Amino acid sequence: MIFSSPKFILLFLPLAFFGYFFLNRLRLVLAGKAWLVAVSLFFYAYWNIAYLPLLLGSIFFNFAVGTSLSRNPASSRPWFSPRFVLGAGIVANLGLLGYFKYADFLIENINTAFDVGLNLPQILLPLGISFFTFTQIAYLVDSYRGEAKEYDFLNYALFVTFFPHLIAGPILHHREMMSQFASRWTLAVRYRNIALGLFIFSIGLFKKVVIADTFAVWADAGFDGGKTLDFFSAWATSLSYTFQLYFDFSGYCDMAIGAALLFNIWLPINFNSPYQALDIQDFWRRWHMTLSRYLRDYLYIPLGGSRCSTPRVYFNLMATFILGGLWHGASWMFVIWGALHGAALVVHRAWSGLGLSMPKAAAWLLTFNFINITWIFFRANTPDDALRVIRGMADIDSVLNFPVIDIPANSLVWGGWFSDYLLRWLPAGLAANVLCFGAIMLTLGIISQKNSFELMVDGHGAVKLSGALLLFCIAMHFTMATTSSVFLYFNF
Repeated sequence: MIFSSPKFILLFLPLAFFGYFFLNRLRLVLAGKAWLVAVSLFFYAYWNIAYLPLLLGSIFFNFAVGTSLSRNPASSRPWFSPRFVLGAGIVANLGLLGYFKYADFLIENINTAFDVGLNLPQILLPLGISFFTFTQIAYLVDSYRGEAKEYDFLNYALFVTFFPHLIAGPILHHREMMSQFASRWTLAVRYRNIALGLFIFSIGLFKKVVIADTFAVWADAGFDGGKTLDFFSAWATSLSYTFQLYFDFSGYCDMAIGAALLFNIWLPINFNSPYQALDIQDFWRRWHMTLSRYLRDYLYIPLGGSRCSTPRVYFNLMATFILGGLWHGASWMFVIWGALHGAALVVHRAWSGLGLSMPKAAAWLLTFNFINITWIFFRANTPDDALRVIRGMADIDSVLNFPVIDIPANSLVWGGWFSDYLLRWLPAGLAANVLCFGAIMLTLGIISQKNSFELMVDGHGAVKLSGALLLFCIAMHFTMATTSSVFLYFNF
């Protein structure tokens, strides 16, 4: 069950909403919180009930550790110092994450490096484990610092499991959420929040099922086809994935914010027009903002941040982004992608340190193309696949030739239907060219228009709500007619 599925929109979300506020109306506040926890656990177990005990065990363990860290140090036994408890808690969380996410990767690399034949355990990655693990590590660190205290298990369980953020973030801080869950202001139906929530949810739904899933067909065809790509087909491939990833993940985050607003809860903003960035540092202030905040607060600053010598600062940047790349998945491609972004931040810091600058148009063009090219390594399965696309993007000699991209018929969703329709009356190369230049025009539109959050906070007049309703109806039409693909960040 994903946010864009009819089961979630037409059944799960209304039941969760009406059940919660019905219990609150009866002044059964604790029962209302328990209801939200129960439906969130059901939402998680719907994917694979076998991993529900893993989530519950993680919640019980981290609540116990966090409570121990939050107590008066004088009441703690001297041989269990807060630093030891924190370290043990972090090691346990990372050990759990490492086993499920990186065990196969580690054994595979050992087999390659030492020419041995260790059996791969073929571990299935539990959904959302990276997000709920990082969320709880942040809670432990904040508890150790005295910035978070939670003695109510039901509140803590709701903080971790609240279904709008459980599967793919955003990564939350305890201190920014618990005041909302504790406020009596959130217990009553707030029609303004409902209107805002439905507005941004509709935008996110449209982003996912109409835009992202359209680009997905072309991106998959280019990356997974295995054929040599020429100039237009390579650029169509790379730009398709660049926009697929943006609209897929930003669409998820919009839907998460919208769903949470129905319950009067504001989740942190995760995107702020990242493709408008004029340098790589600005990009990371706008893209996946809660992950950037997490890497800064819990990795970069503890390593020494910017308070060190210049070489050490460069090392801190590289280490932070290499580990950030590895967080996305057990693959050397993610490591390469993280290293490229770390190196770009080092270059940017050196450039800024020299007092150099460039015109805004050139700065945007350089930044966007760097992001577009590095996404190739993020998406490709092997370095050879990535280089195949990059070589095609540089193949100027093929500009006058029609590229050919094979679209597998069994991959067709709405975007596939549209692409297939184009291919029925256009040469494959011309269709790819249309997509390529269409993506360029879309880029220009993105950098000049307001994002969904800016549209939301500007108001919710009748025109905007009517527009959101139109987007919702269009998206629901294609959702009901086809099967929407899983959100990309579910894999991370």
